[in-house]
Amino acid sequence: MSKTKQKVFEAAISIFNAKGYNGTSVREIAQKADVNIALISYYFNGKKGLLEELMTNFLERYIAVLEEVFMKMDRLRAKVALCETVRFVLEFESENHQLARLVYREITLDTMLVREIMTTYLTKEKYIFQTIIESGIQQKEFRKLPIVITIMQLKGMLMMPFLHLQYMTEVLHVNPAESYFVSKYYKEIERWIEENLSIQNERSTLSLVN
Repeated sequence: MSKTKQKVFEAAISIFNAKGYNGTSVREIAQKADVNIALISYYFNGKKGLLEELMTNFLERYIAVLEEVFMKMDRLRAKVALCETVRFVLEFESENHQLARLVYREITLDTMLVREIMTTYLTKEKYIFQTIIESGIQQKEFRKLPIVITIMQLKGMLMMPFLHLQYMTEVLHVNPAESYFVSKYYKEIERWIEENLSIQNERSTLSLVN
């Protein structure tokens, strides 16, 4: 990516996050990036094209992160695969926290772009998580839990810190952009997987009850 294009990306992410897509003008982005306004039309075909490229850029890399572990599924136990996927996703989100916030906020809206993204990227994401969980159930690593609800819970934990960055930093006083947060938070999600999905934990609980 050229330096000019990168400057436009960074300026757009900053202003979109601060003012929202509708509240942002191409002129503001050009001024912040210190580029000619015509370059935004040249590179991105306007504000809509710029948002689309930002979201596509993030989601293509996000899916690549998921696939990195998924391609090794035949050599990994399901729990290991799920935990590795969670760790890689948290690291990716943290490294791209401002863009993650923008993308996660935009996909809550019902637009043609979001519908296309759901078909292209988020359906693939669901398939990967579903396959890992189903594999764990088949291998008797995971309990027979409702898969859709399990994915909802997992996605909520993965998205929340980055969708609500301002709340995280100003109210909870933690910074999702810091590696320390990622490390601590990953361990908590790993514990959630062990306590809620692991069949071994279910057996331990039953033995204590009996």
